[in-house]
Amino acid sequence: MKDRVILHSDANCFYASCEMVLNPELRGKAVAVGGSQEERHGIILAKSELAKRAGVKTGMPLWEAKQRCKDLIIVPPHFEYYSKFSRLLRKIYERYTDYIEPFGLDECWLDVTSCGEDGYIIAEEIRKTVKEELGLTVSIGVSFNKVFAKLGSDLKKPDAVSVITRENFKDLVWPLPASDLLYCGRQTSRTLQECGISTIGRLASMSESFIRGKLGKNGHSLWLFANGLDNSRVAHKDHYEPPKSIGHGITCVENLENHDEASKVIVALSLDIGYKLRKEGMYAGGVSLVVKDEGFTHYSYQTRLEHSTQDEGEIAKVAIKLLSDNYNWRYQIRALTVTAIYLESSQAPTQSDMFYDYEKEEKQRRLGSVIDSIKDTYGKKAILPATVLDERKMPKGKQEDTVLPGMMHK
Repeated sequence: MKDRVILHSDANCFYASCEMVLNPELRGKAVAVGGSQEERHGIILAKSELAKRAGVKTGMPLWEAKQRCKDLIIVPPHFEYYSKFSRLLRKIYERYTDYIEPFGLDECWLDVTSCGEDGYIIAEEIRKTVKEELGLTVSIGVSFNKVFAKLGSDLKKPDAVSVITRENFKDLVWPLPASDLLYCGRQTSRTLQECGISTIGRLASMSESFIRGKLGKNGHSLWLFANGLDNSRVAHKDHYEPPKSIGHGITCVENLENHDEASKVIVALSLDIGYKLRKEGMYAGGVSLVVKDEGFTHYSYQTRLEHSTQDEGEIAKVAIKLLSDNYNWRYQIRALTVTAIYLESSQAPTQSDMFYDYEKEEKQRRLGSVIDSIKDTYGKKAILPATVLDERKMPKGKQEDTVLPGMMHK
């Protein structure tokens, strides 16, 4: 069979590059997109190539970034513009194929096999078009599968095209760190290091059964990836993937000092979760709560629900109980995230329970629908529980929505 032709296009320093297009005076300067210092999101979200060379890193506190790069210009994020540029990028990709699979705002896989042209030529056309029409640069990997195409887009940056073939992948890919592989996270990489596996080539040379024994199902996938055996398809541009979780997180303007203050924040965070669940036609089968204390230590708690729900009140009640049952308040709380997990489609069949109050659930569902319609018409703050009206410790900016792409960026 003829090999597929897969591209992975990665917009270079995307957030910072968008800011330079919006304000050309920033071009040629060390630029970083940073969160609000006043609202304690004072970290680097993205940086330009010059800032990167000076040692500025994503997630670094603003004060440290300024120490690393004295001439650093920090601008606030404009996510609505980044989303617009992302859509414009995809419009360019659609000139070549309908098989476009986003991976965040700035990255996409493209299957251009049906174009009948050399993948390198198509990638070069896209690279030049993006530069001319949008003022952005992209690095594009060309290969016979998705994993190697993504690795290829990282080989040369910025503004470059790299090709990984069946003939050269052992020379180009195998010397790379195993952590460069898709879905090889920090803990997985640490486990591989403990086994003496530091490169993709070393991983590929091990027996599949050994890797699976160490890493389970993910180990099997990584072993296939390392050996160039990834056969996953590029999704159609109209393909919709239901969310696996829906949540909201927030960093408070001031530390939360007690359970009552934290409970109000949890209720506020849970409001939109119920709204999103109903819009997506999903039910939550569990609830997760992540707490970040004033020392930046994270604590994660979760539980399954006896009955799946779309009710934000029930989600808040469970999250508050997770907090009271687990958090010892040795330290004040800086940030909270509430997430609906184990999502199920509202169309999926469920097991009946003769002791469950289905009438109450139906009343709650109808009430939620009425509230949603009011919010759709008059805004999300048109109806609020009295418990969340005191917003002194809540940021005035937009809450983080974990259904959307992460706020941090390469």
